[in-house]
Amino acid sequence: MPGAGKKRAKAGHKKPETEHAESHASAYPPPAVYDGPASRPGSSAAGGSRGRAPSNAPPGGQFGEQSIRSSSQAPTATQGPLRDLARDPDKDQPPINHRVEWGGNAFNYFSTDEVSNIFANTVSGSSQTLHLPLPPMTLPDGTPLHPTRQEILDTNPLREQMPQVLMRRPGFGKAGNPVQMSINSHNITKPPMQTVYQYDVTVGNGAEKRGLILAVWKSKKVQDALPDATGWIFDGNKLAWYDTFTIFEALQPIKQEEIKLRVDLDMERGTTPRPNARPNVHAITIKPASKQKTIHLSNVRAYLEGKAQFGPEVFEAINFLDHLLRETPSKHLINIKRSYFGRIEGRSRESLGGGIEAMRGVYQSIRMAELCGLDKNPAGGFDGLQVRWRREKGAQKDNFIFLAMKRLKRNSFFVKHGKRPEKEQQKEYKVADVLPQSAREYTFQLKGTEETITLETYYRKKYNVILSYPELPVIKTTKGSTVFPMELCKMKYGQRYPYKLTDYQTSSMIKFAVQRPPGRLDTINTGLKMLNWQGDEKLQKYGFIIDPNRIKTNARILEPPQVLFGGGKAVAPRFSGRWDLRGQTFLACNEAPLYSWGVAVMPSQSPRENIGKPQAMQFIKTFIATYKSHGGNVTGEPVWVNGISDEAKAVETLYHAVGNKNNVRPQMMMFILPNKDVNRYLRIKKSCDCRYGIVSQCVQAAHAMKNSGQYHSNVLMKFNAKLGGTTCRVALKTASHFTRPTMIIGADVSHAAPGVAAPSYAAVTVSMDKAAARYNAGVQTNGHRVEMITTKNLEDMLRPQINHWMQNVSGGRLPDHVYYFRDGVSEGQYTSVLKYEVADIKRIFEIIGETRKDFSVKFTVVVAEKRHHIRFFPQPGTKAADNNGNPVPGTIVERDVTHPHEYDMYLCSHKAIQGTARPTHYHILMDEANVSPDEFQKLLYEHSYQYQRATTPVSLFPAVYYAHIASNRARAHEDIAESQRRERDLGDPSKSTSKEKLSAEHVKPLMLIPEINKMRYTMWYI
Repeated sequence: MPGAGKKRAKAGHKKPETEHAESHASAYPPPAVYDGPASRPGSSAAGGSRGRAPSNAPPGGQFGEQSIRSSSQAPTATQGPLRDLARDPDKDQPPINHRVEWGGNAFNYFSTDEVSNIFANTVSGSSQTLHLPLPPMTLPDGTPLHPTRQEILDTNPLREQMPQVLMRRPGFGKAGNPVQMSINSHNITKPPMQTVYQYDVTVGNGAEKRGLILAVWKSKKVQDALPDATGWIFDGNKLAWYDTFTIFEALQPIKQEEIKLRVDLDMERGTTPRPNARPNVHAITIKPASKQKTIHLSNVRAYLEGKAQFGPEVFEAINFLDHLLRETPSKHLINIKRSYFGRIEGRSRESLGGGIEAMRGVYQSIRMAELCGLDKNPAGGFDGLQVRWRREKGAQKDNFIFLAMKRLKRNSFFVKHGKRPEKEQQKEYKVADVLPQSAREYTFQLKGTEETITLETYYRKKYNVILSYPELPVIKTTKGSTVFPMELCKMKYGQRYPYKLTDYQTSSMIKFAVQRPPGRLDTINTGLKMLNWQGDEKLQKYGFIIDPNRIKTNARILEPPQVLFGGGKAVAPRFSGRWDLRGQTFLACNEAPLYSWGVAVMPSQSPRENIGKPQAMQFIKTFIATYKSHGGNVTGEPVWVNGISDEAKAVETLYHAVGNKNNVRPQMMMFILPNKDVNRYLRIKKSCDCRYGIVSQCVQAAHAMKNSGQYHSNVLMKFNAKLGGTTCRVALKTASHFTRPTMIIGADVSHAAPGVAAPSYAAVTVSMDKAAARYNAGVQTNGHRVEMITTKNLEDMLRPQINHWMQNVSGGRLPDHVYYFRDGVSEGQYTSVLKYEVADIKRIFEIIGETRKDFSVKFTVVVAEKRHHIRFFPQPGTKAADNNGNPVPGTIVERDVTHPHEYDMYLCSHKAIQGTARPTHYHILMDEANVSPDEFQKLLYEHSYQYQRATTPVSLFPAVYYAHIASNRARAHEDIAESQRRERDLGDPSKSTSKEKLSAEHVKPLMLIPEINKMRYTMWYI
């Protein structure tokens, strides 16, 4: 069906305006050149029976014309297992008895024809599979008798049936060896128990900026008007608290219901307003909150003791305690939410380059376990260096570097030069814009004259200041039309840098932030001194006492499993947290021999980054030998392509070169890259994934030159997984960890950096073998900064994977048990995960199994979270600590720092190579299968040994780890020109994410992976 294929490509993939438009072309290659046989003679992998097109033959291209002709017939409903597709799915069929084995157990179940029920929406041709919706049956008047699947999902009745309260802890685990270790948390020995009152604070019209609101609140006039100002807590926006309600009666003999003041900030600061300037006077109103809102802090104690349910009263009390804890340090420390940094320059700081520096600070928060969490926290900010930037010759407003300079917007600075008075040098300005003109180009008219003068000349005549860099851009301030030459501007110290770091800055940041446990404890102790809980007047006022000693908790160390490789050989890593691939064969290697593949050597403009062809060939020779030593099946030499710098052209050339040599589509395309250019990598992946549907592998030329055996093995784990192999799995007494048909689903949504108008990417992974070692993945855009995965995305990504699982893993049977692991959601979104995502997934299973008599899928829903500040500190020299002072793999904590009633735990399943190990927080939201705590914890820990591209247990459950990788890889599938992506990813600092939203119609779907090679049912993303 070449005509249909071309029409589909034209409609589905709009050609962008880019110099590399071929990378966005149809998923199918251009018309044929080669007209030879469609299969490799004598090779079953090439297509099976003689004269029949192989399964991986292209529907068109520079090779395989015969396969085009052979597939031009209409799809049939009698091929292979997809028989009887033409039968009416609503017509009663005789029941069929099925039998499937799982984990040593045999299951019998009855259903109507599994093909018509499960795959009735699938039509198979000789070269590809198309998923088509079934036409709904209609009444005589045309009214649909049955709604469409999407209509069913959009009106999902299960949403109202999902629990609104998270499950309670069923008990504690008992397996493993008990140990004691300290945690970076502190008990609140005496929490406030009194009643406080909430007040509404309005400055101006209520829409003023936060900085102005704080300035008015801190003014002397307002503080003098408040009785006992030291007892007031203000959130910096609209809410304030005090422990007395009758304050207004004490102000005047006449009772008043609110305080109204007008504050002149110029008078407060002792400054003289400029002539004709707008008065800097602002109104403030302080009044009791509606209905005289009272907050009983004793509600927190009642909830912890199980005497009260969690509700608004408990939440409001915790919110007040959190603000109480933050009130004092936010006044004398650099404050970024709950993190605090010292103001002393040169202490715990390091330059990241580009005028950005990192600093160490301390993080504190109050948690429901009745403790105060404390941790060190790194952050990036503009350093105090004078900005030095030489504008490139001919740089315009859309220049890449100039756009990066726009990140200075809204930051404060001082103007300093030798002729400027000291008082003026302390005057603070804010950047409104970075103008495209330089000081030599920018002109203005002198006051009182008609003379037009450049900014450079003005400073020479007025102040006798000779600019050293007059070609630098001009800085415009927020005060009218005031401008300054950039070289005279000095950034205010300690301002947050909220934008994405460069690769070099990220590397420097990681090196700076990494600290082993002893160093991290020292930093935390320094933070304790900065916070000074004992000397905090606000805490003393409310009787808030925190124990300065860290919590010691009773943990357990789970027994590590053995890792099974090929030939039944098992490795016991014990508590070392790693094993060696030398002498090991992969558990499963590529079933189809690798013979149709190629290697492209990508050139660089820097000669020292380029690899010579002899070196590259030696690398591939060793690569093949290493793969064979691990059990890989390689029967053909690769085709070579060299010297093509354009990525899309290189992919196209290699694709056709491999195809013309082997008369079949490539099985794998490999690229040797000269450097770590992310944009080049993404372009290669876009062409391979979305244009040709071929798995690919990129390697670094620097590593290829070294030709290290360990590097070969590390790459081959991914290489083998993409070709359908399995590195290893946990050694078990039975064939599977599960005793009943079980599917594991992982999900994650990744978001763009703040200020970047890029879509969010959702990824869903599904286990594809009985051991849950391999996972397929689907990806799609998910709106802009939308965390909940949409109904349509779940339907489009999950349904094909469920069908594939039933077809290839369970013999057509629905799973009895589904684990749904969700990554990256906050505590406030837990019930939303149940109401929307889980309800939609359950409905998808119901739709698939609505005619099956054995339908009964039980769900276990888990949120896996890495973005927290809990750390374990075992006693050095004990069995609980490794040689770096980190907890050994398998350390689990269920008490003291976990939720008082709900079901959660912290598991450190990995060995930290650098820094302090961060455990993963697992929160079980719902468990219909009643999995015991020991069984669930064993699942979490043992599956961390099945991660397919590592020789260590990983820190995060593989299902969500893979989803995280796939959601990041989704960037490569975005239908956008590379130049547009680079400009967009810089972000516009003047537009926060709260102001700039991408509407749903502006978020384009990702380019699809072609069905022709079934690549979407492989670990293509790994």
